[in-house]
Amino acid sequence: MNFILIFVFALLWDLLFGEPPIKLHPVVWFGKIAGFFDEKWEREGSLLDFLTGALTAVTVISFALILSLLPLYLPFPLNYALAVYLLKSSFAIRSLHEHIARTVTGDVEEKRKAVSMIVSRDVKALDEAHLNSASIESLAENLNDSVIAPLFYFLLFGLSGALVYRAVNTLDAMLGYRNERYEYFGKFSARLDDVLNFIPARLTVLLYLPLGGRRVLSYYRLARFKINSDKPISAMSAVLKVWLEKPGVYRFPGREPTNGDIIRALKVYWLVVAEWLVIVVLPLATGVCPCLSL
Repeated sequence: MNFILIFVFALLWDLLFGEPPIKLHPVVWFGKIAGFFDEKWEREGSLLDFLTGALTAVTVISFALILSLLPLYLPFPLNYALAVYLLKSSFAIRSLHEHIARTVTGDVEEKRKAVSMIVSRDVKALDEAHLNSASIESLAENLNDSVIAPLFYFLLFGLSGALVYRAVNTLDAMLGYRNERYEYFGKFSARLDDVLNFIPARLTVLLYLPLGGRRVLSYYRLARFKINSDKPISAMSAVLKVWLEKPGVYRFPGREPTNGDIIRALKVYWLVVAEWLVIVVLPLATGVCPCLSL
């Protein structure tokens, strides 16, 4: 199959129309499978919980892999149409911008409501500056999770790489919490997500270098709080020169973030996305991409 053609049409779909209908979205299907196991399994102790959580992850990943292989068994042009649809479902450029843009408002309560839709932390007690920070942090982290990483694995392993990554990332978002319910049940998914994001998170930091230079590297050295997620956040903080903080977890130095800084962050976002799209297109167009052999 022509991977550059599939990628271009998937990208056009994303930029022009955004996300597919929710009921037909593969990520929603991944979530339903994970949710079924989560709901049905009565926690039985650390070992059994871990094994059942691992089985849950393997089931979702296997489903993603099967989906990715379906285009190989369809005639033209259905094979291309399905491949475009599935690849588009693995990344989200336009919708990420739209979610973050909704947090740009002078009404603190409206901002709080918009931020609560994009972060897992409790936003009830956050002041306006911390709400702005949470919005920018979410943009920086999801730039990696929703754009850089899925296309990185698409380059390496084709459609299977992109969908399997998205499945693992969905599992981590649903199950990867450090609390009584998910400490063991979600551990396999969380650690697998850490492994898959290790290179993309650091690649994302490199993409900020043309925008922030040595300051990006100095902030990267401060990012010692998380394995991956704080790395892109440190880079965004460096470029914007604002503090970004998740209370009790991490804080990067700078001035207080404002509404205007969210707008600036969105501009930075599109510059980094543009850099990455050029990097993705070049190997696809020249035929040196590993995924072309799969």
